[in-house]
Amino acid sequence: MRNEVGQEHGYATARSRRGAREYRAGLAAEQRIAQDYERRGLPVARQRWRGTAGEIDLIARDGAGLIFIEVKKSRTFDRAAERLGPRQMERICRTAQEFLAGEPMGQLTEMRFDVALVDGQGQFRIIENAFGDF
Repeated sequence: MRNEVGQEHGYATARSRRGAREYRAGLAAEQRIAQDYERRGLPVARQRWRGTAGEIDLIARDGAGLIFIEVKKSRTFDRAAERLGPRQMERICRTAQEFLAGEPMGQLTEMRFDVALVDGQGQFRIIENAFGDF
């Protein structure tokens, strides 16, 4: 049986369930990473902060500095890492610049970009300063 747009009902429903499941898994991965930063004394200031350029998953404070964190989840660490390309890194950097506009030191704020990779078993690896000197 097809709906108005010609999609199989079962396919559309299965696809939307899979999308919802992946969304919840992504939220859980972000929460786990946020807890790890908090445990290490780096309080998370914002989760899923959205600017006009895009969204940053987590923003943590390190004294007067900031850590912008991109969380990538997939079945393996390698697959998670493959999901972050140069265009997305640029977007994250533009979004971070927007966020810095509201900081006391503005663009002079010390910052770094971390990437947190989460595998299918919930294990994670954090790559600090993953974007190098940006």
